Amino acid sequence: MTATHPNDLVDATSALPIRHAGGGAIPRLGLGVFRAGAGAGTRDAVRWALDAGYRHIDTAAVYRNEREVGAAIRQSGVPRAEVSVTTKLWREDYGRASTPRALEESLGQLGLDYVDLYLMHWPSPETRVETWAALVELRERGLCRAIGVSNFTAAHLDALIDATAVTPAVNQIELHPFLQQRALVQRCADRGVLVEAWAPLTKAQRLADPTLLAVADEVARTTAQVLIRWSLQKGYIVIPKSSSPTRIVENAGVFDFNLSAQQMARIDALDEGYRTAPGWDPSTVD
Repeated sequence: MTATHPNDLVDATSALPIRHAGGGAIPRLGLGVFRAGAGAGTRDAVRWALDAGYRHIDTAAVYRNEREVGAAIRQSGVPRAEVSVTTKLWREDYGRASTPRALEESLGQLGLDYVDLYLMHWPSPETRVETWAALVELRERGLCRAIGVSNFTAAHLDALIDATAVTPAVNQIELHPFLQQRALVQRCADRGVLVEAWAPLTKAQRLADPTLLAVADEVARTTAQVLIRWSLQKGYIVIPKSSSPTRIVENAGVFDFNLSAQQMARIDALDEGYRTAPGWDPSTVD
Protein backbone atom coordinates (compact mmCIF):
# COMPACT_ATOMS: atom_id res chain seq x y z
CA MET A 1 0.00 0.00 0.00
CA THR A 2 2.13 2.88 -1.26
CA ALA A 3 1.52 6.46 -2.20
CA THR A 4 1.25 7.26 -5.92
CA HIS A 5 4.76 8.71 -5.79
CA PRO A 6 6.29 7.09 -2.68
CA ASN A 7 9.48 9.16 -2.82
CA ASP A 8 7.75 12.53 -3.13
CA LEU A 9 8.22 14.81 -0.15
CA VAL A 10 5.15 15.50 1.97
CA ASP A 11 4.60 18.14 4.61
CA ALA A 12 3.08 18.16 8.08
CA THR A 13 -0.39 18.86 6.69
CA SER A 14 -0.26 16.17 3.98
CA ALA A 15 -3.32 13.97 4.28
CA LEU A 16 -4.84 10.84 2.80
CA PRO A 17 -8.48 10.59 1.66
CA ILE A 18 -10.54 8.69 4.21
CA ARG A 19 -14.04 7.21 4.30
CA HIS A 20 -15.57 10.14 6.07
CA ALA A 21 -19.07 11.51 6.61
CA GLY A 22 -19.28 14.17 3.95
CA GLY A 23 -15.78 13.44 2.66
CA GLY A 24 -12.50 14.17 4.39
CA ALA A 25 -8.88 13.26 4.94
CA ILE A 26 -6.52 12.27 7.71
CA PRO A 27 -3.07 13.84 8.20
CA ARG A 28 -0.29 11.35 7.55
CA LEU A 29 1.70 12.43 10.63
CA GLY A 30 0.11 12.44 14.06
CA LEU A 31 1.05 12.47 17.73
CA GLY A 32 0.29 9.38 19.76
CA VAL A 33 -0.31 9.85 23.49
CA PHE A 34 -0.21 6.24 24.70
CA ARG A 35 1.29 6.25 28.22
CA ALA A 36 1.70 10.01 28.11
CA GLY A 37 -0.31 10.00 31.33
CA ALA A 38 -2.99 12.27 32.70
CA GLY A 39 -2.28 15.86 33.65
CA ALA A 40 0.39 18.22 32.38
CA GLY A 41 2.39 15.56 30.53
CA THR A 42 -0.28 14.97 27.91
CA ARG A 43 -1.47 18.59 27.77
CA ASP A 44 2.05 19.85 27.15
CA ALA A 45 2.84 17.18 24.54
CA VAL A 46 -0.30 17.97 22.54
CA ARG A 47 0.31 21.73 22.70
CA TRP A 48 3.93 21.31 21.63
CA ALA A 49 2.83 19.09 18.75
CA LEU A 50 0.20 21.54 17.54
CA ASP A 51 2.72 24.38 17.80
CA ALA A 52 5.12 22.29 15.68
CA GLY A 53 2.52 21.88 12.94
CA TYR A 54 0.94 18.53 13.81
CA ARG A 55 -2.77 18.39 13.00
CA HIS A 56 -3.56 14.83 14.06
CA ILE A 57 -3.78 13.60 17.67
CA ASP A 58 -4.39 9.95 18.57
CA THR A 59 -5.72 8.94 21.98
CA ALA A 60 -7.99 6.22 23.43
CA ALA A 61 -10.42 5.78 26.28
CA VAL A 62 -8.11 3.28 27.94
CA TYR A 63 -5.23 5.78 27.93
CA ARG A 64 -7.12 7.87 30.49
CA ASN A 65 -5.93 11.16 29.00
CA GLU A 66 -8.76 12.25 26.70
CA ARG A 67 -9.56 15.18 29.00
CA GLU A 68 -6.02 16.51 28.66
CA VAL A 69 -6.03 16.08 24.89
CA GLY A 70 -9.20 18.15 24.55
CA ALA A 71 -7.95 20.84 26.92
CA ALA A 72 -4.68 21.18 24.98
CA ILE A 73 -6.50 21.54 21.67
CA ARG A 74 -8.67 24.33 23.07
CA GLN A 75 -5.68 26.07 24.66
CA SER A 76 -3.65 25.85 21.46
CA GLY A 77 -5.75 28.34 19.55
CA VAL A 78 -5.79 26.04 16.51
CA PRO A 79 -9.34 25.87 15.12
CA ARG A 80 -11.07 22.59 15.97
CA ALA A 81 -11.83 21.93 12.31
CA GLU A 82 -8.08 21.88 11.55
CA VAL A 83 -7.25 19.12 14.06
CA SER A 84 -8.02 15.48 13.32
CA VAL A 85 -8.80 13.73 16.62
CA THR A 86 -8.85 9.95 16.97
CA THR A 87 -10.02 8.03 20.01
CA LYS A 88 -10.74 4.35 20.54
CA LEU A 89 -13.43 2.19 22.08
CA TRP A 90 -12.05 -0.20 24.68
CA ARG A 91 -13.17 -3.82 24.49
CA GLU A 92 -14.92 -3.77 27.87
CA ASP A 93 -17.36 -1.27 26.37
CA TYR A 94 -18.17 -3.33 23.27
CA GLY A 95 -21.81 -4.09 22.52
CA ARG A 96 -24.77 -2.48 20.76
CA ALA A 97 -26.01 -0.67 23.88
CA SER A 98 -22.73 0.17 25.63
CA THR A 99 -20.83 1.50 22.61
CA PRO A 100 -22.86 4.74 22.25
CA ARG A 101 -22.48 5.40 25.98
CA ALA A 102 -18.73 4.92 25.71
CA LEU A 103 -18.42 7.41 22.85
CA GLU A 104 -20.56 9.94 24.71
CA GLU A 105 -18.20 9.53 27.67
CA SER A 106 -15.15 10.04 25.45
CA LEU A 107 -16.70 13.15 23.88
CA GLY A 108 -17.43 14.48 27.34
CA GLN A 109 -13.84 13.88 28.42
CA LEU A 110 -12.50 15.50 25.25
CA GLY A 111 -14.98 18.37 25.42
CA LEU A 112 -15.82 17.85 21.75
CA ASP A 113 -19.02 17.43 19.77
CA TYR A 114 -17.48 14.78 17.52
CA VAL A 115 -14.26 12.89 16.85
CA ASP A 116 -12.78 12.61 13.39
CA LEU A 117 -11.99 8.91 13.71
CA TYR A 118 -13.37 6.32 16.15
CA LEU A 119 -11.70 2.93 16.32
CA MET A 120 -12.53 -0.45 17.79
CA HIS A 121 -9.38 -0.98 19.84
CA TRP A 122 -9.15 -4.78 19.73
CA PRO A 123 -10.78 -7.60 17.69
CA SER A 124 -12.73 -9.17 20.57
CA PRO A 125 -14.73 -11.95 18.89
CA GLU A 126 -17.92 -12.14 20.95
CA THR A 127 -19.38 -8.73 20.12
CA ARG A 128 -17.27 -7.67 17.13
CA VAL A 129 -20.05 -7.43 14.55
CA GLU A 130 -22.69 -5.83 16.76
CA THR A 131 -20.14 -3.29 18.01
CA TRP A 132 -19.20 -2.40 14.44
CA ALA A 133 -22.88 -1.93 13.64
CA ALA A 134 -23.08 0.48 16.59
CA LEU A 135 -20.11 2.45 15.21
CA VAL A 136 -21.85 2.73 11.85
CA GLU A 137 -24.89 4.22 13.60
CA LEU A 138 -22.70 6.66 15.54
CA ARG A 139 -21.13 7.81 12.28
CA GLU A 140 -24.58 8.35 10.80
CA ARG A 141 -25.48 10.47 13.84
CA GLY A 142 -22.40 12.65 13.25
CA LEU A 143 -20.70 11.79 16.53
CA CYS A 144 -17.72 10.44 14.62
CA ARG A 145 -16.76 11.44 11.11
CA ALA A 146 -15.07 8.17 10.21
CA ILE A 147 -14.80 4.71 11.81
CA GLY A 148 -12.14 2.07 11.78
CA VAL A 149 -10.40 -0.68 13.69
CA SER A 150 -7.15 -1.30 15.51
CA ASN A 151 -5.10 -4.47 15.79
CA PHE A 152 -7.26 -6.40 13.30
CA THR A 153 -5.67 -9.21 11.31
CA ALA A 154 -6.59 -9.95 7.69
CA ALA A 155 -9.04 -12.63 8.88
CA HIS A 156 -10.68 -10.20 11.30
CA LEU A 157 -11.03 -7.60 8.57
CA ASP A 158 -12.49 -10.05 6.09
CA ALA A 159 -15.01 -11.39 8.59
CA LEU A 160 -16.14 -7.91 9.63
CA ILE A 161 -16.54 -6.57 6.10
CA ASP A 162 -18.23 -9.73 4.84
CA ALA A 163 -20.70 -9.69 7.74
CA THR A 164 -21.64 -6.03 7.50
CA ALA A 165 -20.70 -4.79 4.01
CA VAL A 166 -19.13 -1.76 5.72
CA THR A 167 -15.39 -1.26 5.25
CA PRO A 168 -13.29 0.33 8.02
CA ALA A 169 -11.57 3.54 7.00
CA VAL A 170 -8.39 2.64 8.88
CA ASN A 171 -6.66 -0.34 10.47
CA GLN A 172 -4.20 0.85 13.11
CA ILE A 173 -1.57 -1.85 13.68
CA GLU A 174 1.91 -2.25 15.10
CA LEU A 175 4.13 -1.55 12.13
CA HIS A 176 7.83 -0.77 11.74
CA PRO A 177 10.76 -2.27 9.81
CA PHE A 178 11.09 -5.15 12.29
CA LEU A 179 7.37 -6.04 12.02
CA GLN A 180 6.18 -5.21 8.51
CA GLN A 181 3.08 -7.44 8.34
CA ARG A 182 3.25 -7.45 4.54
CA ALA A 183 0.33 -9.82 3.97
CA LEU A 184 -1.93 -7.75 6.24
CA VAL A 185 -0.85 -4.49 4.59
CA GLN A 186 -1.67 -5.98 1.19
CA ARG A 187 -5.07 -7.17 2.40
CA CYS A 188 -5.83 -3.67 3.68
CA ALA A 189 -4.87 -2.27 0.28
CA ASP A 190 -7.07 -4.82 -1.47
CA ARG A 191 -10.00 -3.91 0.79
CA GLY A 192 -9.45 -0.15 0.53
CA VAL A 193 -8.44 0.25 4.18
CA LEU A 194 -5.77 2.80 5.14
CA VAL A 195 -2.91 1.48 7.26
CA GLU A 196 -1.86 3.43 10.35
CA ALA A 197 1.36 2.49 12.15
CA TRP A 198 1.55 2.42 15.93
CA ALA A 199 4.92 1.94 17.65
CA PRO A 200 6.62 3.22 14.47
CA LEU A 201 9.73 3.96 16.54
CA THR A 202 9.73 0.42 18.03
CA LYS A 203 9.14 2.04 21.45
CA ALA A 204 12.85 2.95 21.23
CA GLN A 205 13.78 -0.74 21.45
CA ARG A 206 15.64 -0.84 18.10
CA LEU A 207 16.89 2.71 17.63
CA ALA A 208 20.48 1.49 17.91
CA ASP A 209 20.13 -1.05 15.10
CA PRO A 210 23.30 -0.89 12.94
CA THR A 211 21.42 -0.61 9.65
CA LEU A 212 19.28 2.24 10.93
CA LEU A 213 22.33 3.98 12.35
CA ALA A 214 24.14 3.66 9.03
CA VAL A 215 21.23 5.04 7.03
CA ALA A 216 20.74 7.85 9.55
CA ASP A 217 24.41 8.78 9.16
CA GLU A 218 24.06 8.79 5.36
CA VAL A 219 21.13 11.21 5.41
CA ALA A 220 22.35 13.20 8.44
CA ARG A 221 19.22 12.43 10.45
CA THR A 222 18.31 10.55 13.62
CA THR A 223 17.21 6.93 13.53
CA ALA A 224 13.76 8.06 14.71
CA GLN A 225 13.47 10.38 11.70
CA VAL A 226 14.58 7.57 9.41
CA LEU A 227 11.89 5.27 10.83
CA ILE A 228 9.17 7.88 10.38
CA ARG A 229 10.33 8.69 6.86
CA TRP A 230 10.32 4.97 6.00
CA SER A 231 6.67 4.73 7.10
CA LEU A 232 5.69 7.81 5.12
CA GLN A 233 7.36 6.54 1.96
CA LYS A 234 5.51 3.26 2.40
CA GLY A 235 2.26 5.23 2.30
CA TYR A 236 1.30 4.69 5.94
CA ILE A 237 -0.22 7.08 8.44
CA VAL A 238 2.25 7.30 11.31
CA ILE A 239 1.70 8.34 14.96
CA PRO A 240 5.01 8.51 16.85
CA LYS A 241 4.63 9.07 20.58
CA SER A 242 6.77 11.49 22.55
CA SER A 243 6.43 13.66 25.63
CA SER A 244 9.60 15.63 24.90
CA PRO A 245 9.27 19.00 23.14
CA THR A 246 12.62 18.48 21.43
CA ARG A 247 11.70 15.05 20.11
CA ILE A 248 8.20 16.12 19.07
CA VAL A 249 9.76 18.80 16.87
CA GLU A 250 12.48 16.39 15.71
CA ASN A 251 9.89 13.77 14.73
CA ALA A 252 8.21 16.32 12.48
CA GLY A 253 11.48 17.11 10.72
CA VAL A 254 10.98 14.44 8.08
CA PHE A 255 9.57 16.41 5.19
CA ASP A 256 12.73 17.77 3.58
CA PHE A 257 14.57 14.58 2.69
CA ASN A 258 13.96 11.23 1.02
CA LEU A 259 15.32 7.76 1.59
CA SER A 260 16.68 6.31 -1.62
CA ALA A 261 15.34 3.08 -3.10
CA GLN A 262 18.53 1.35 -1.95
CA GLN A 263 18.18 2.69 1.60
CA MET A 264 14.52 1.64 1.68
CA ALA A 265 15.50 -1.86 0.56
CA ARG A 266 18.11 -2.17 3.32
CA ILE A 267 15.53 -1.16 5.91
CA ASP A 268 12.94 -3.50 4.36
CA ALA A 269 15.38 -6.36 4.96
CA LEU A 270 15.14 -5.86 8.74
CA ASP A 271 11.74 -7.59 8.98
CA GLU A 272 11.80 -10.36 11.58
CA GLY A 273 8.28 -10.42 12.99
CA TYR A 274 9.40 -8.59 16.12
CA ARG A 275 6.61 -7.30 18.39
CA THR A 276 7.46 -4.64 20.93
CA ALA A 277 4.82 -6.11 23.28
CA PRO A 278 4.72 -9.90 22.71
CA GLY A 279 1.55 -10.32 24.76
CA TRP A 280 -0.30 -7.89 22.48
CA ASP A 281 -0.64 -10.20 19.49
CA PRO A 282 -4.07 -10.13 17.75
CA SER A 283 -3.26 -13.25 15.75
CA THR A 284 -4.12 -15.20 18.91
CA VAL A 285 -7.73 -13.91 18.74
CA ASP A 286 -10.32 -15.94 16.80
